[in-house]
Amino acid sequence: MRRRGFPRWSIAPIAMSALVLSAVGCGEAKQAPPQTMRISDVPAAFMETARKELPNVDFDEVWVKKDGTLEIRGKAKNGKVREIEIRPDGTVEEIE
Repeated sequence: MRRRGFPRWSIAPIAMSALVLSAVGCGEAKQAPPQTMRISDVPAAFMETARKELPNVDFDEVWVKKDGTLEIRGKAKNGKVREIEIRPDGTVEEIE
């Protein structure tokens, strides 16, 4: 009498492949988290741009991304979190 389903030996290669792939990963390099910066250390020109683009926002957090872009975050008077990303050359990349 023959058992139905996969033979026991056919599951082993699949299990080994899954184990190897989970240990090795998909080849993606881990990115370093953005570095924090004190709001007082942000160059004046960047803060002027941020205040011009997002008036009435109290900025309180800054991160420096790997490419040098500053992500400046704060809260508007209505409590909504707003952020602006400014490239090293001073141009605005994104406003959220």
